[in-house]
Amino acid sequence: MFVAAIERAAEFTRPLHVIFRYFGSTVVRPGTATLFFVNPDGWALTCRHVTEQFALVNAVNGRYRAFKAERAALGEKHRRHQVRDLERKYGLGKDELAELKFKVINCIDGGSGIRAIPHPTLDIALLKFQDFTILHCKTFPVFAREGGDLKQGMFLCRLGFPFPEFTNFAYDVTADAIDWTAEGRQDTPRFPIEGMVTRHSGPAIGTITGFELSTPGLRGQSGGPAFDAEGRVWGMQSETTHLDLDFDVDTEVARGGVRKPVKESAFLHVGRCVHVDALKAFMRENNVAFADG
Repeated sequence: MFVAAIERAAEFTRPLHVIFRYFGSTVVRPGTATLFFVNPDGWALTCRHVTEQFALVNAVNGRYRAFKAERAALGEKHRRHQVRDLERKYGLGKDELAELKFKVINCIDGGSGIRAIPHPTLDIALLKFQDFTILHCKTFPVFAREGGDLKQGMFLCRLGFPFPEFTNFAYDVTADAIDWTAEGRQDTPRFPIEGMVTRHSGPAIGTITGFELSTPGLRGQSGGPAFDAEGRVWGMQSETTHLDLDFDVDTEVARGGVRKPVKESAFLHVGRCVHVDALKAFMRENNVAFADG
């Protein structure tokens, strides 16, 4: 049903790779998010909550660099207590990020950076890739012309990169830092998931800024397009919410000849998307060209 549409959406949908580690740990953890280009000028869409992570990079990494510099200046006498004092000074504990890095994949050659423009209230952000020499995208989305035609019962597909399989990163013991490496897998597979439109949402009755799908959007698909079988974009994956089904189970079952208790509560995990009309309105406000039809 979505074969051709997925192939088309893959032409303009790209992953963001993330690596991070927590304070006191040498384990580097990978993560992903998604963006999609909207025109050849280097404009793309993603979620505001994704770009909020960008803003953390300088703060997180700067804090740890400052901590390391002060730690390196300590003498050996009373060092353990002094290091603990420094940890408290910088608010560093095992649940705090020590380092965080992002990389956009297969987007541009060259460039002087990415400018993010977040929406003031909705989970939308525009990205502008600046001063690039080559844009690695030749096909761009067509947004649905009439957002009011999105009805309950329609099936849409979302595309993103929820399962990170890239391995081109490492922890450098000498530098006490994480970084990207030339070795290892540099890509991660795209992953589509379909769902039926179940409900619309908005800040007030009669105002629609989002919609719900009957299946979850997966972690890492945030910022990816939601499109129909024709390839038209109707929205952008934003979050997943959990609806309580009120089906609580408290019973015993037999497993391998042994009785064991089971207690659980059932939830329906549904995806929330930003509506196409909200995406187009934000692009128009910022004079970003796009195609609809």
